[in-house]
Amino acid sequence: MKKILILSAFLSGLFFIGATPPKKSTTPKAAQKPNIVLIMADDMGYSDLGCYGSEIPTPNLDKLASQGVRFTQFYNSARCCPTRASLMTGLFPHQAGIGHMTKEPSNRIDYDYGVYGYRGEINRNCVTLAEVLKPAGYHTYMAGKWHLGSGIPDLRPRQRGFDRYYGLLAGASSYLDPIQPRGIWQDNEPLDKVEQPFYTTDAFTDHAITFLNEQKDQQPFFLYLAFTSPHWPLHALNQDIERFRGKYRQGWDALREQRFRKQVKEGIAPEKWGISARPEIYPAWAEQDTAKQQEMDYRMAVYAAQISRMDQNIGKLVDYLKKTGKLDNTLLVFLSDNGACQEGGVLGGGALTDINDPAKGGAISYGGVWANASNTPFKGFKHVSYEGGIATPLIIHYPAGTAGQKGRITSTPGYLIDIMPTFLEASGATYPTEAKGQKIQPIEGKSLLPVLTKGTRQPHEYMYWEHENHRAIRFGNWKAVGSIGAPWELYNLETDRTEQHNRATEHPDLVKKLDQQWNTWANSHHVFPKGTMKTDFSKEWNFFKTAD
Repeated sequence: MKKILILSAFLSGLFFIGATPPKKSTTPKAAQKPNIVLIMADDMGYSDLGCYGSEIPTPNLDKLASQGVRFTQFYNSARCCPTRASLMTGLFPHQAGIGHMTKEPSNRIDYDYGVYGYRGEINRNCVTLAEVLKPAGYHTYMAGKWHLGSGIPDLRPRQRGFDRYYGLLAGASSYLDPIQPRGIWQDNEPLDKVEQPFYTTDAFTDHAITFLNEQKDQQPFFLYLAFTSPHWPLHALNQDIERFRGKYRQGWDALREQRFRKQVKEGIAPEKWGISARPEIYPAWAEQDTAKQQEMDYRMAVYAAQISRMDQNIGKLVDYLKKTGKLDNTLLVFLSDNGACQEGGVLGGGALTDINDPAKGGAISYGGVWANASNTPFKGFKHVSYEGGIATPLIIHYPAGTAGQKGRITSTPGYLIDIMPTFLEASGATYPTEAKGQKIQPIEGKSLLPVLTKGTRQPHEYMYWEHENHRAIRFGNWKAVGSIGAPWELYNLETDRTEQHNRATEHPDLVKKLDQQWNTWANSHHVFPKGTMKTDFSKEWNFFKTAD
């Protein structure tokens, strides 16, 4: 009997040796697919993280950067809603239907301008990251700020691919009691109240971890954690604020210089760029009396506390992933939705007594002077297409897919439309041509994974932006920028990324070429027509002075 078994095994071996091996699948097996975590900050400036030049301690994000890859030339869309539309769909904002802002039940302005690119809600000719990843075997979770339309149930996260949701469907709100006027939603239902004490940054993270903890199978997951921090209103926990009070008495001018020195030392920015000039309408710190300096120190301390609390919560999430053995096979991406926010006024919005008032959820802010420091070394803010408006930190931490690039700083340019292709390549998911009977617009982005494995990738020939009539186009190291209807400004980003020396008159042929290219893109990607939008936003950007 033993001889028969040996002979049988021998013959079986010959059979398998001679058999044709099955074709290797190009799609990763479920166990090999990475978990994907996408974390977005709200209104955070380019230099607000320790690893991008800040004095604010952000040890958890700094550690992710030291073990992953930092991008110095990654771009968003200059404003919350357009950025989120592009991030979620892999399309340009106007293609997704949110070229300006979303229309919400609580808005005083109707942002539906009656044309395709400006309907104020994401349309059905696009698919979200969750809608793409779910058919590939992913559980899909979201916690935080949605801001892609909420008035119609079909626009909400659970109807756009997410299995679980907790957060704000609309925009900014009170951190301490967000029920009024925006409201907190759990899955498809609004909550009547939140349990006190409450802080949105903590609550979003806790619910995200709960979603992950409740998952009982070994399928991969996609988590989108969209913080409202450090967007106004200035609301922070007292123990965090006390860490920063008195630390900003040197003022915004000295802070910009301090951050730039650190950026140069760490390889984030070269010395040759210099720091952009402070806008002429912004006062110097030395011009403020003692009382105003104390007030402005406090405003900046609260802002710093908001960022610190966000970093603490990211650390909490990373610790959970590590303890559960999921971190090594998790592709984690962190970025901000736009540059620092100047809204509320040059020296801040709201009274001092409004800060940390749970009932106040408006533009209680730290002021344009501090936002200018947050965007060190760049010019511009949220809304505009200067580097200060569109440049964001981007950290990618992916132990299983970052071969030989650990701790690297890369100057490879990229922008939001590259996130969808990156997740498609990592997951093996398929981007559809149709969904729910609707034709889906093709994506034009390029995966960032080659940067993680090879250190570089094929660049975009051109990169494009438009928001509130402020536009830009990048071609290699050249960038043309300005308001629609006004002359283009032209900058060489290799030598002058702080956009201080306008070269348009020196290169008229290049300006003409970029103008034609931008208009071709704008006419084919629903930037035009603009419908009933009649506001002349160009007046708002006149205080940006450019050198000859």
